[in-house]
Order: sequence, then structure tokens, then C-alpha cells
Amino acid sequence: MKRLWSIAKWFLIAWGAICLFGAVGVVGLVAFKLGPGNTESAQTASRQDIRYVLNWCNLGDERIEEVINSYVSARSFTGDHLDAHQIRIAHVDLSELVPDEFGKGWTRCDKVDGVLKDAIHFVQGWLHRDDISWFLTEDELRSQDVFVYPWSIYCHGTRPTAVELIFVRPKDKMVFFISSKV
Repeated sequence: MKRLWSIAKWFLIAWGAICLFGAVGVVGLVAFKLGPGNTESAQTASRQDIRYVLNWCNLGDERIEEVINSYVSARSFTGDHLDAHQIRIAHVDLSELVPDEFGKGWTRCDKVDGVLKDAIHFVQGWLHRDDISWFLTEDELRSQDVFVYPWSIYCHGTRPTAVELIFVRPKDKMVFFISSKV
């Protein structure tokens, strides 16, 4: 009988620990989903918030004149999101929009191929959302008037599942940034 009580006691302790960890996990998940740091925001980005975009592509944040549009979605538990910005800059010269010696850098959108072409196709899947109706159109993403700078492209196999791309339309000095993950 003592042995049976000992087994039952350890079983109940283990069951209590499992329930405690489960409860903490559920409370954590609810806090993550409903917490103040995980909300959608539109039109709230400032110059300071988005200066990394121009620094990543070596144009420099001192060119920022105005953040025209901005959208930052809430994050899912696995990090799925959509962030996009439209920025007016003071100047951009076509001589700056060239690839570098490592094969990255700027590429004219009508000349993209390989993984970069797939990444732009991935971005096109997001363009039908009302949240970013101000973003470049599908035709513009394939035009000679727009250049793209791939900051990061994450793939599962050869299919992009997350991208951070910077687009420049020199004729009106506009920069568009998109970061998305599914």
C-alpha cells in the first residue's frame, strides 16, 4: 500500500507540473496576442522609425524628406507579418543604383531573375490588401522605372517565405520598403 501511495504521489506531482506549465503557456500566448506591443499600426512611422531602410541600401538616412505612408502589422506567434513604408527622399541619382561587386545591390526591376524574381513575385501576393493600396503596383514592380535592393530573402527550398526588399522610383524620388513573412 505504501508503494502504491508513493507512485500516486509522484504521478500527481508530475500532473500538477504539467498543468502549471500548460497554464503558464496559455497565459503567455494570450498575453502575446492581446498585449500592447503586438498591434497593427498605420501612418504612425516617423523618420527615426524608418531610417534603417535607407541605411541598409547605402543611400543614407539624411535624404529622408517625409514618410508618406506606413503600415506595420501585428506579429503572429511564428513571426508572420507585413510591414511597408513609402518614403520621399531629397535626391537619388541613377549612378547610385548599381549592383556591387558581390552581386547584390540595386537591380532594375525589369532585369531581375532567379531568387530575386521569385521574391518580387512573393511581394506581389501582398499588393491586393487595402492596408497597402498606396504601394507599387504589379506593373511597376516589373518596370524599368523601378529599382530593387534585396536586403534579405529567406527561402524554404527555392520558394521565398520571407523578404525584406527596398524599391526606388527615381523619377519622383520615392522609396518603398516591404518586409513580409508567411
